[in-house]
Amino acid sequence: MLALLGNPFAARAQWQVDLASLDPAEPPSLPAIVAEPFGLTTVAVTSGPVAEKWSAVIAAIAAERGILARCAKDGAQCSPAAQKFLAVVAEGRAQSGRARAGVVNRAINLAITPTSDLAQWGVPDHWSPPLETFSTGRGDCEDYAIAKYVALQEAGVDADDLRLVIVHDLSAGEDHAITAVRLDGAWLVLDNRWLALVADADLRRLVPLFVLAGDGVRQFAPAIAQAGRPASTPGAVEF
Repeated sequence: MLALLGNPFAARAQWQVDLASLDPAEPPSLPAIVAEPFGLTTVAVTSGPVAEKWSAVIAAIAAERGILARCAKDGAQCSPAAQKFLAVVAEGRAQSGRARAGVVNRAINLAITPTSDLAQWGVPDHWSPPLETFSTGRGDCEDYAIAKYVALQEAGVDADDLRLVIVHDLSAGEDHAITAVRLDGAWLVLDNRWLALVADADLRRLVPLFVLAGDGVRQFAPAIAQAGRPASTPGAVEF
């Protein structure tokens, strides 16, 4: 389970109240809206627990990429964790398209034993970069998602076509992390709970909360009309 600080649903509701209180003749200045998984609009998030955790993970990934680069030059200096992760990357690089995503999804799902952060680290929420996860062989949903995000990039998927998405799972009643990859203009979801790839449009019991990428964090937000007033909230989606 992914433990998030604060209540994103309460924050979203407060944001709607704040927008509704504005003079409609003076629409608010909003961040640029971009197309993301689940076909919903998003706004940039520059502070808060999710942005802070993702910033720390991005820095850790950059440091681990240096390790992976040295391993590629001299395999004798590779740690077992780096060797295992690079084997997943090589397996993915040998494929393309949907097959590449499926190979990476399966390999990482089978390489990691599901373990809560509390059991492994003694804290409710700890986000690990790939080599840390592969060193212990254990992790929870965001650790799987981060490892897939990095492995797919290393295997040749363009960063613009990759996202890590935080959702609320209505069936389980908890927050969850998944990886999304864009193929032929459509988003496919990689989840640690199953080996199959699933289109985002087919997931009907997930409420998208945040989307994470190399350029930072964005929050799924109510649809905003051109006048700058709230129109509707993202609907829950079922799988």
